[in-house]
Amino acid sequence: MKPTPDKHNHTTVHDATWAVHGGKNVDKGTGALRTPLIMANSYLLPDDPSNMNWSSVDDGLVYSRNASATQVALEEKLAGMEGAEAAAAFATGVAALHGVFFSLLNTGDHVVVSNITYGAVYRLIGELLSDKYGIESTFVDVDDLEAVQAAIRPNTKLIHAETIANPTTKIANVPALASIAKEAGVLLTIDATFTPAPFYRSLHDGADLVIHSLTKYINGHGDAMGGVVIGRKELVQRIRHDAIVDAGGAISPFNAWMIMRGSVTLPLRLKQQFSTAEKVAAVLESDPRVAYVLYPGLESHPQHELATKQFGGRGYGGVMAFAVEGNSDAQNRFIKNLKVITSALSVGHDDSLIVHVGRNALGGSGNYPACFYKYGHLRLSIGLEDPEDLVDDILRALDATFGGI
Repeated sequence: MKPTPDKHNHTTVHDATWAVHGGKNVDKGTGALRTPLIMANSYLLPDDPSNMNWSSVDDGLVYSRNASATQVALEEKLAGMEGAEAAAAFATGVAALHGVFFSLLNTGDHVVVSNITYGAVYRLIGELLSDKYGIESTFVDVDDLEAVQAAIRPNTKLIHAETIANPTTKIANVPALASIAKEAGVLLTIDATFTPAPFYRSLHDGADLVIHSLTKYINGHGDAMGGVVIGRKELVQRIRHDAIVDAGGAISPFNAWMIMRGSVTLPLRLKQQFSTAEKVAAVLESDPRVAYVLYPGLESHPQHELATKQFGGRGYGGVMAFAVEGNSDAQNRFIKNLKVITSALSVGHDDSLIVHVGRNALGGSGNYPACFYKYGHLRLSIGLEDPEDLVDDILRALDATFGGI
């Protein structure tokens, strides 16, 4: 027998219901049905505050650098969406990533990181934390589980990967990585920005912490920045104390409110974006003017079977990498000929976005597929437009670039 539905308890309602009601409470002062935007920096103290720890987050709302009322509501919602104990919201996704590494690593520690990783993570781990704090790192192909296991040292503290890597769309085998991490007694941290709940929950497959750039899918409207770390309360509170309270990584109440509002439609948006992405990727792959397409939903993707198994048939994400035949000038001409898809950074927005990264601009660990070095790549993030309009836009741009077939 199912438990009685309670819109304030994520374990008793479905994902779409929690997306609407999670973290939302009737305002006691006005009766407003939505959690209000509270911009206060400071909160009323108890009658005797003399023994309070001003840098603590355990004494309730005190100061918005520690936590704000709107931030707490957002964190409750996101923790529930992941089925987790706690969440800590940051000013940006990179601030959340930094918060994890800054809080959990010390001088002399070692980390194993996917060799295809977000550029900021590569610099944080491979340069800044190494040069400033003596933290060691090994970048490995996380698809090679033996290599991951071999990279672990006595001083290894965590393994870090992305569920769908940016920008190559490589899939991390989260259950397998979690098994390796558990056996070695280290943490597994997963950047799940491209696979937000309810699409996929890395924590359910053994990850210790998940990190999201809230700027992307969870906000979904391209108008607010934020990041979040989600997982066990003990780990999240440690990160909150060190990286939000004492290092100042707090999200603004306004951005927290905007992201909470955007997150209401997340389950609906993901279904639309992922469905459209499969159609667009198939069209691109079938066109001889396109040099390559990397999208987990295509059978040609090297990890299509893993993606199908791990994501349970719920989709394959909304981002793909491809290039048209020709040099960098050809890629630029193609983008210029697009009329619906917009040339801009970021992913997961309501509008479809494309960015051209040339072969000479590839950074990070230098382990990209050979086609990236030959052509560069176009990263396409699918939005909420009608799929027919996106397909037509792409085909018209190809015709204009190559003069038809």
